[in-house]
Amino acid sequence: MAGARTPGPAGIGSNTPLADDGTLALMETPPPGPTTAPEAPVTAPAAISPATTATSRVNIDDMIKHLDAHAHATSQGQCAKYVRLAIEAGGITIDPPRPVYAKDYGAKLASLGFTKVEAEGYTPQKGDVVVIQPPAGQTAGHIQIYNGTTWVSDFVQGTGIYPGPAYRKEKVAYEIYRP
Repeated sequence: MAGARTPGPAGIGSNTPLADDGTLALMETPPPGPTTAPEAPVTAPAAISPATTATSRVNIDDMIKHLDAHAHATSQGQCAKYVRLAIEAGGITIDPPRPVYAKDYGAKLASLGFTKVEAEGYTPQKGDVVVIQPPAGQTAGHIQIYNGTTWVSDFVQGTGIYPGPAYRKEKVAYEIYRP
């Protein structure tokens, strides 16, 4: 077995240590001894609360503009990548680790402040993201964004919420997330 691979500054799976280029030696260190002022308590960064939605942090028009500009006429098999890049173009960074499959993006969207919307009585709104489970015999599932007129991922779908015949035939489960 090769050396253990650990995440780090060189990237996931890297087993190449980074050399200090001298910047650490230039960092100012406090003198030894007691400090004259009490130190402020260290607090953890604020987590995104349900009150902080993605709407306050994403530019839906920029997201849709990017999505529409890069969409193809037919599927490229890269819906998760295209949707992620569109969301990032709208101003929300989706840091690694990212879900491998489109079907697994629901939890990531929720952690970014997207709000889950009930499917019953649903009317799509510009910027809505749908995470769809795969039909039988498939693994990845699908993810797409409503651009105000139709559903788009790596291609312009134009077929309603389901992107293809297998999805429509089986009426697979899906979840809707709104920025």
